[in-house]
Amino acid sequence: MEFLTNLAYIAASVLFIFGIKMLGSADTARRGNLISSLGMLLAVVITLFQGGLDYTWIIAGILVGGGIGAVAAKRVQMTGMPELVALFNGFGGLASLLVGWAEVAKDPSLSSGPNPTFTAAAVVFAILVGGITFTGSLLAYLKLSGKLGGSATTFPGQKAVNGLVLLLLLGFGIAFAVTREPALLYVVIILSLAIGVLGVLPIGGGDMPVVISFLNSFSGIAASAAGFVILNNVLIVAGCLVGASGIILTVIMCKAMNRSLGNVLFGSFGAAAGSKQEVEGEMKAITSDDAFYVLEAAQSVVFVPGYGMAVAQAQHAVKELGEILESNGAEVRFAIHPVAGRMPGHMNVLLAEADVPYEQLCEMDDVNAIMESVDVAIVIGANDVVNPSAAEDETSPIYGMPIINVHQARTVFALKRGQGAGFSGLVNTLFFRNNCRMIYGDAKETMNNLVGQFKD
Repeated sequence: MEFLTNLAYIAASVLFIFGIKMLGSADTARRGNLISSLGMLLAVVITLFQGGLDYTWIIAGILVGGGIGAVAAKRVQMTGMPELVALFNGFGGLASLLVGWAEVAKDPSLSSGPNPTFTAAAVVFAILVGGITFTGSLLAYLKLSGKLGGSATTFPGQKAVNGLVLLLLLGFGIAFAVTREPALLYVVIILSLAIGVLGVLPIGGGDMPVVISFLNSFSGIAASAAGFVILNNVLIVAGCLVGASGIILTVIMCKAMNRSLGNVLFGSFGAAAGSKQEVEGEMKAITSDDAFYVLEAAQSVVFVPGYGMAVAQAQHAVKELGEILESNGAEVRFAIHPVAGRMPGHMNVLLAEADVPYEQLCEMDDVNAIMESVDVAIVIGANDVVNPSAAEDETSPIYGMPIINVHQARTVFALKRGQGAGFSGLVNTLFFRNNCRMIYGDAKETMNNLVGQFKD
């Protein structure tokens, strides 16, 4: 039975690897997701055949968890997807913490394992990373959902306090690994939960996509550590895959912002930034009726989606307008910034939901190369990723961050609900440019108005 179990785990691991590889292409992503799911189903079924399990609790967990998942899938809108992903990351970390804790509760001396000291170290690592992931993700959820506010929260001596808590956490963790005294483990649990809160507290809302990716990696690392605790090979492999892919994505997103991971985690971006920045000129509004005449004559149009498109659920109307512009003779592209929205790949998911052709999606560097020849750039709720201050204002907190250079287009239409600053609190100087016109109101309604005028 042990041989068959390990063989099944190897097969499940292979399915995970192939599934993740297929996620790299829009054409194969759905199939890749299905293959990875089959791998997890195989791993779960094989695990349930092992002896010593209490099926009452397992069935209860499946029913409760499945029920919550079904309700979440039905009720959560696309605008709520970033905070839902943050919660999922957090619960993954909490599961790993509970696995480590349960192992100690079952066998305080950890003598049942091949190496009690190594098992104790694995328990500490699973609890440390899992606790940080849980409370850090919970705080990210509160910031993303607006329940706590998206700005960075700082206080005097914050870094010193964080450093002290981390040192205490490591100290007590090492002490438990050596002595295996259960009381020390409770201190490790409390400190790991505290450092998760303290670590995410000074991170502003504009950096949340990177934080979500980083915490996703942490949830995988915690799962892998839990695999070492209970000696489960497939959990080790799956955790390593999630951890590695999350770290790679985090690095890619940091490069897209021209910032280091350390700057994101410890730079307190957004704490001092605000909308009090003075900008010359004024925002010039235009109606969708007037915008129609400009678009009717346009030969090249670039859509730049942001979180505002998600809020308005405007992706289907945007796709329809894009099709009409194409039939009218215009070349249509969708420019996707790596950190647009509030989670990794947020805009890609929205546009894929609306069946926007994959070949129309352009990366930042590709679209910037032709931006000066673009007749109209339509910015739908994006802010920092199109802010010229990143390239021109050395005092700006986002100076040096690569942006989509929509300010170089001949005409820019910026769709916003009002004149407020974006989620990070920075004023966008693009909106004050001579070639930029503001279209206020709900983005979906604006898109539908434009579509209606083309059809009339």
